[in-house]
Amino acid sequence: MAFEDVKKVWMNGKLVDFADAKVHVFTHALHYGSGVFEGIRCYDTARGPEVFRLDEHLDRLVWSAKIYRMQLPFGPDELKQATLATIRANGFRACYIRPLAYRGFGSLGVNPFPNPIDVVIGCYPWGKYLGAKALEEGVDVCFSSWTRIAANTMPAMAKATANYANSQLIKMEAIVNGYDEGIALDDTGRVSEGSGENLFVVWKGRLHTPPLASSTLPGITRMTVVQLARDLGLDVEERVLPREMLYAADEVFFTGTAAEVTPVRSIDRIQVGAGRRGPMTEKLQGAFFEIVEGRVPDRHGWMTPVGAAVPA
Repeated sequence: MAFEDVKKVWMNGKLVDFADAKVHVFTHALHYGSGVFEGIRCYDTARGPEVFRLDEHLDRLVWSAKIYRMQLPFGPDELKQATLATIRANGFRACYIRPLAYRGFGSLGVNPFPNPIDVVIGCYPWGKYLGAKALEEGVDVCFSSWTRIAANTMPAMAKATANYANSQLIKMEAIVNGYDEGIALDDTGRVSEGSGENLFVVWKGRLHTPPLASSTLPGITRMTVVQLARDLGLDVEERVLPREMLYAADEVFFTGTAAEVTPVRSIDRIQVGAGRRGPMTEKLQGAFFEIVEGRVPDRHGWMTPVGAAVPA
């Protein structure tokens, strides 16, 4: 992550210098995890810089906030224009974008209502989340001992900052045990998702992904891959997945804004399929990158042009 290249951050309606993008130490979200956020990518396409599925990401931000009773002071169109302005102000052709809405400085205590809702949008250059080689060679993962947040404990459908304490435990456990990533089971012992990625399984020529009821985030890239699979005439199904199905699967891959479409080559040291990117993963990965890199027409209207950079 090249934060030294970041010039401006959008905070509560205006662009400020990166060095001045600060919060108070008594900010409510810092103490209680009272925030919601998004991860979005801007790609340097053949047509110029374009943001992938910006409207859908901002829509999820809005309803994640609604679930947590956070009334955002800015509407989706204002947030959209602010996102594009932030990218232009930094002069990036490709970057990762982080909108964040959080309860700010007002009072401390579990009751969040006395605190204002602050909104920030930042962006910075970021490469391949699980490594450039991972897109072809795949990653080594494990099933985590940490269970995904259970139904009626915290809302798994909301992309909330608090949920990622669970994700951090999954990720750290995987790393210290020599894996690239961890997969969590839900509270019924069925497959949920990775620490920051949705999951797909190829079994006997059919594509499967866990349902939202398995404590999975409704991922934008997940939704994209389902559509691309149908475009390619592939069978795709949401279904509850037992753990052992992944060991015996033909292919397994992650999806996410950060991970994009990344194959899994082993789980708990058991080789998945041929131990590298499989044919269906490769086909879907190719279809995904053709669109986000602007090498084919944007037939679904997923890409939003950034526009000209703001002169320094």
